[in-house]
Amino acid sequence: MSVILQIETATTSCSVALAIDGTVAAFKQVNERNIHAEVITLFIDELLNTAGLTYNDLDAIAVSCGPGSYTGLRIGVSTAKGLCFALDKPLIAIETLEAMAYGILSDKAIAINSNTLLCPMIDARRMEVYCALFNHEGVMVRPTAADIIDDHSFSEFLNNHKILFFGDGADKCETVLGSNNNAQFLPAFVNSAVHLTQRAVEKFNNKEFEDVAYFEPYYLKDFIAGKKAL
Repeated sequence: MSVILQIETATTSCSVALAIDGTVAAFKQVNERNIHAEVITLFIDELLNTAGLTYNDLDAIAVSCGPGSYTGLRIGVSTAKGLCFALDKPLIAIETLEAMAYGILSDKAIAINSNTLLCPMIDARRMEVYCALFNHEGVMVRPTAADIIDDHSFSEFLNNHKILFFGDGADKCETVLGSNNNAQFLPAFVNSAVHLTQRAVEKFNNKEFEDVAYFEPYYLKDFIAGKKAL
């Protein structure tokens, strides 16, 4: 039996899930800016108490590792690494965009066929997004990149495929790409630790673990601090 604690803090969503043998037993999340550090450890305590488990009952900790919010990623990865060090448990890292794609693939209400591509998008700034493309089986067909979206974005794929755009970066792209009949936008998608479940248990079974001492979030771009307005 595998008991995996899953942490997602790459966007405005702060989410924690507890998966037992690849099935989510409990989860807790809130979609609000600048609240991650305040609630993440409380959420973890609540999940373990609800499940009647202790920290020592965990077999591994999985974390959404980016790209995404610099601060959010630091909080999530630091929490995961701290638990791994303290409990001597393995660390599993899952790219945020990949987890988002698996979240859509697991939603039976969304029609997906072999000609459908998935494009998870995370808001960067202005018209820039972090994004990638996945096929109907969750295989990456276009690597993760920081893209500035314009009228020609994804044109080579939109000519022959329906693309589902989703995530907090997709909303601002709809006005630019929405006129294409092959572009479909999925509203109200929220990143969740639940989306890590399938890849987390696969990596656990294959012993695909990170070096806790040296692991860092996947920022994709260097952090640039802004100046506070006077």
